[in-house]
Amino acid sequence: MLFLAASIAGLPAVVLFSTAVLGWVQPWAAAGIGAVVVAVALAVASIVRRDQLVLSEIVRRLAGDESQAAPASGMGPIILEGLGREIDSLARRVAPRAALMEQLRRADTLILERLPDPLIVLAGDGAVRRANEAARAAYGDDMAAVLRHPDLRSAIDRTFASGSVQTAELTLPVPVERDVHAVVVPMDPPLADGGRAVVVLSDRTRERMVERMRADFVANVSHELRTPLTSLIGFIETLRGPAADDPPAQTRFLGIMAEQGARMNRLIDDLLSLSRIELTEHQPPSEMVDLRELIGRLVAGFEPRLAQRNTHIDLRFAEELPLVAGDADQIAQVMQNLLDNAMKYGRDGGTIGLAVDRAPPGGRWPTRAGLVIAVTDQGAGIPRDHIPRLTERFYRVDKGRSRAVGGTGLGLAIVKHIVNRHRGQLSIESEVGVGTTVSVWLPLAQTGTSSRPIQ
Repeated sequence: MLFLAASIAGLPAVVLFSTAVLGWVQPWAAAGIGAVVVAVALAVASIVRRDQLVLSEIVRRLAGDESQAAPASGMGPIILEGLGREIDSLARRVAPRAALMEQLRRADTLILERLPDPLIVLAGDGAVRRANEAARAAYGDDMAAVLRHPDLRSAIDRTFASGSVQTAELTLPVPVERDVHAVVVPMDPPLADGGRAVVVLSDRTRERMVERMRADFVANVSHELRTPLTSLIGFIETLRGPAADDPPAQTRFLGIMAEQGARMNRLIDDLLSLSRIELTEHQPPSEMVDLRELIGRLVAGFEPRLAQRNTHIDLRFAEELPLVAGDADQIAQVMQNLLDNAMKYGRDGGTIGLAVDRAPPGGRWPTRAGLVIAVTDQGAGIPRDHIPRLTERFYRVDKGRSRAVGGTGLGLAIVKHIVNRHRGQLSIESEVGVGTTVSVWLPLAQTGTSSRPIQ
């Protein structure tokens, strides 16, 4: 401001000084006039400075895309009033465009956030700018590991190098195996947040699982159904021919046919159950389950069969059992299969142990908090070399005994897939002549997972 005042008063001051030196004006008069000139110069400089600050604030607010370009104080320029009006007019013309751009930016963000497929926006250096809700839900803390997958990393590099859309097929092994189709789309010009590429991850696990299940169904079911179907066809031919007039033989054959029909029915039920579980295995459940209530009701349903085998269940719960994250129906199916196996392969008059407790710290279980369900029988036990294959479909240690007690060879396969879906762990320990213990570890429910427990 002082520089501006000096610039305004400089020329008049020089003229007054010169006239005083030449004697054309009295020195005291020149001094008085000079004082007036300096005062006027200071006043003008002050007003110009204030106008400058006002206009600067207007321009700053306009550059910040604020809808109201006038300064908050409500003051306008005085000397630079014309320039102020022009800036105000410009601001009024720009404001609708700025509002439209903001609206489009918000719509862009909302669309990306609501897309059903996981979507990740990358900067030019490959850093993550943002990820939509589907990506956060599907991958969470594993997102960085997904982006480091060699095939996906290669597709991203090709996109940045060529500027064209690239694709990749990924198999993600953890926390459960998933098949993912990745599409990398370049953004030119970049997005508002600086994103230069968009990665879209489509989960194809269900489709691939259906293809594999179809192949497995044809291979396995045709073999498993051949024996009972052959028996049924043979007995029907016998009943139509030699046994047509033999009531005792008819009664015996019809009983065997009923058993074979029931066996096929159990096999189909287990296959359908396994198919449903495999289709949702990559989607962890989010409900809360009270194991004390669930297992208590399930054990009560076994009482008639326990009485027939003169067997009882030694049920033990820890004093305080927190809720676990899970699907109540599927956990009930796990317990049903484990108790059913314990009764089939345990000894008559024996005891089945069923214990539910907190997982001990360290050891074979994950470091996360969880509960362990252990089912123990007093049967013949399983040789060590068979244990790794027990969860394979249709695998049986003793095929004859398994079929005799109504086993389909799918019980533990169903248990394994349900435990995988719950992000749990399955452990089988056995000693020949002593018995078998099957243990299932399930993670505790996170706070706020659901509003109420499912029992």
